[in-house]
Amino acid sequence: MSRIVYVNGHYRPYGEAAVHAEDRGFQFADAVYEVIEVRDGHLVDETRHMDRLARSLSAISIPPPMSRPALAHVMREVVRRNRVRHGTVYLQVSRGAAPREFLFPTADLRPTVVCLARVSSQTVLDARAAEGISVVSMPDIRWGRCDIKTVMLLPACLAKSDARDSGAREAWLVDADGFVTEGASSNAWIVTDTGELVTRPASSAILAGVTGQRSSTLWLTNACSWLNGRSASPRRSQRGRPSSRRPRTSLCRLCGSTALQSEMGDQGRLRSDCGRCFMRSPSEHPVDGLQIVCARLF
Repeated sequence: MSRIVYVNGHYRPYGEAAVHAEDRGFQFADAVYEVIEVRDGHLVDETRHMDRLARSLSAISIPPPMSRPALAHVMREVVRRNRVRHGTVYLQVSRGAAPREFLFPTADLRPTVVCLARVSSQTVLDARAAEGISVVSMPDIRWGRCDIKTVMLLPACLAKSDARDSGAREAWLVDADGFVTEGASSNAWIVTDTGELVTRPASSAILAGVTGQRSSTLWLTNACSWLNGRSASPRRSQRGRPSSRRPRTSLCRLCGSTALQSEMGDQGRLRSDCGRCFMRSPSEHPVDGLQIVCARLF
């Protein structure tokens, strides 16, 4: 079956889907996007994703391309036409097409809307979860408005490529003060041995993760401590420098998020101890110090 992509009011075969050569999203990364999980044919956390899309559009002064119900219809139709039961739907909105100029065009532009859906292989996710992954830390070289979900992802691509070249799958980004901001394509979480969930406070330095919002609510519901505003730093060597040893990681078998086991202790093998799924069993899996780091991979 040929994949179908929505572009500006038309559903086109994947090979024929295209935007204008002078679309500002193509030339300036003047665009924002959302990626929403599809589970059993339904969009997961759709309202929160659409709220974040609206904030991103407003932050760079792009008018909504259509009403929220209309966007919801487009996404569901793309999912239906591509027969995606489990996977993701990608929605991107750019300012539109205009002669190349750094200043925003003064004339009203029609925003460019692109939507596509992709199937995820549960077999691949299961195999990755069984094998586990590695994470390396790298300097955070991104711009100062990471809270806007723009398509300007070259720094993240460089970090992911460097991580791959180092034999790792994900890169954790570290600011000038030595604290973790977030992953190149993930949110960063640490669960301590006292049941405290530690993550970077919401600011312009990170993207406010939709999964993180839901995770914090679930964590509170499960009577665990929520430490909002506490930052995490990479493990330090005795000389105060970041350790070059790579922490061991695994993927949650339930949701596919990264679960990174701290090197401060390894007296037990962690199960699906995940900041999204909350399958925490500390009595069954004792670990000294920091127990696990979780990061959503969407």
